[in-house]
Amino acid sequence: MPADLELWQTEWCPASHRVRQRLTELSLAYLARPVPVAREDRAELEQATGMRSVPVLVAGGQIISGEQAILAYLDTHYDDPPDASQQRAKAATAKQKELENACPKLLSATH
Repeated sequence: MPADLELWQTEWCPASHRVRQRLTELSLAYLARPVPVAREDRAELEQATGMRSVPVLVAGGQIISGEQAILAYLDTHYDDPPDASQQRAKAATAKQKELENACPKLLSATH
């Protein structure tokens, strides 16, 4: 079954990351559409959605732009599955490990 959701996003964008994380928490299938770094190279995004910034979610033909609007849309249209809290906890643990690994590098760079 094809995904009814298309997420125009980049891997380096924190807002795109948070939207992808929420889609995962909701156990939603979606099509990830990568977007070029330079805004002037985003003609495909603009043609499809009318936007040049990310993230943009296309949901059943509706275009939702920006992290807060997308998260609000998802929260009003989808219920949390039973394992959503486990997804959040696992993500928090992974983020904590990432920060712990980064901190010694940051500390040594400043001293």
